[in-house]
Amino acid sequence: MQSRRPQAIIDLSALNHNFTRVKQLAPNSKVLAVLKANAYGHGMLPVAQALKQADAIGVARLDEALALRAGGIAKPIVLLEGFFHADELEQVVASNLQLVIHYREQAEALLDAKLDAPVRVWLKVDSGMHRLGIYPDEFNALYQRLSQSDNVQGPLRLMSHFASSDELHNPATLAQLQLFQQITQHAVGEHSLANSAAVLNWPQSHADWIRPGLMLYGVSPVSNNTGAELGLKPAMTLASSVIAVREVKAGDAVGYGGSWIAAHNTRLAVVAMGYGDGYPRGAGNNADVLIRGKRMPIVGRVSMDMITVDIGAEPVAVGDSVVLWGEGLPVEQLAHCVDTIAYELLCNITSRVQFSYKDTAN
Repeated sequence: MQSRRPQAIIDLSALNHNFTRVKQLAPNSKVLAVLKANAYGHGMLPVAQALKQADAIGVARLDEALALRAGGIAKPIVLLEGFFHADELEQVVASNLQLVIHYREQAEALLDAKLDAPVRVWLKVDSGMHRLGIYPDEFNALYQRLSQSDNVQGPLRLMSHFASSDELHNPATLAQLQLFQQITQHAVGEHSLANSAAVLNWPQSHADWIRPGLMLYGVSPVSNNTGAELGLKPAMTLASSVIAVREVKAGDAVGYGGSWIAAHNTRLAVVAMGYGDGYPRGAGNNADVLIRGKRMPIVGRVSMDMITVDIGAEPVAVGDSVVLWGEGLPVEQLAHCVDTIAYELLCNITSRVQFSYKDTAN
C-alpha cells in the first residue's frame, strides 16, 4: 500500500545542476556551499555528499559541523558563527574545522587559547550589515595580531556580508563593497562577500570565494523571480496524498470556523498535510496545490494534519499524489501567498515528513 505520510523528495541531480549554474555565474571563484539549518531543510548529510564539487562547506554552528564529520565528510568545513565558548576550540582543532571570527572578544579568546594545532580563520568585517563583524576601526589591529598568532593558520581569509544584495537598484551593496575594499586594501588574504543574491546580481563582488546558499536548492533569492526563471531547478518536492474525497453542497461551510462556504455544489479532496508537518497555516483560502498536474485551490483553514482542496469535477481519487511545492508549483509563490520567505517554509518542515533522495542523472 502506498504511504500516505507526507514526503519531502530531494532531487540530488537538481542540486548539482544548481551548483553548475553557480559556477557559470562565477567561474573564477571558489565555492563555499552553505548547508546551515539542515541544508535549508533538505538534509545536511545527503546534500554534503552530493555536492562533491564544492571547495568547502559552510555551517552555522559546531554541532552541525560535528554531524557532518561523523557522517564521513572530510571536506573543509567553516563555522560561519565561529565558536561560542573557548572550551569549544579543542573540538574545533580535533575535527579540523575553520572559524569565522566576527567580534573582538572572540578574537581575544582564540589568541589566548592553548591549542594543539593552528586553525584556519576567516576574519569578518562589518561593512554595513551591522549584525556580525569586526568594526572597521578595529580591523587593522586584530588583523595584525591574528596574522602573527601561532594559533592561526595563515594567511587569514577576509569576508563580509551584504544586507541588500537581492535589491538590484539599492546602492547599499556597492557602498558595502567599497568600504570592505577600503578597509582591507593593505591586508593579505582571499576575499569572500557574495551570497546567493550577490552571485546573481553583483558580479563585481564575486572575489576569491562565493557563498551560495538558497540558490543551491533551486530557489530564487531575488524577489519577483522564481528559481526556474533564473535557470535553477527545485531540489525539493513536498508532496502528500488524498485521503478522502467528499461532496459538499452550495452553502456548506468547510473546516474550522467555516472560513470558506461553497458557492455551488462541488467536491473536496482531503489531503494529509497540515501545520503539524510544517505547512503554513496562512495558506488556507490563499494557495494552490498540484493534483494530476493541475492547480487546485486550498479552501478552508489549514489544520494540524489536513487541508481541503476544491477539486470540482476533476477525476481526483483517494491515493492521488498532491504536490504542495516543487516543480510546477514554486515554493517562492507559496511564500508570497502567506507573506513570508521561501527560507522559512523550507526550514519549517517537521519530523513527521518522510525524506527520500533520488538522483535522476543516474
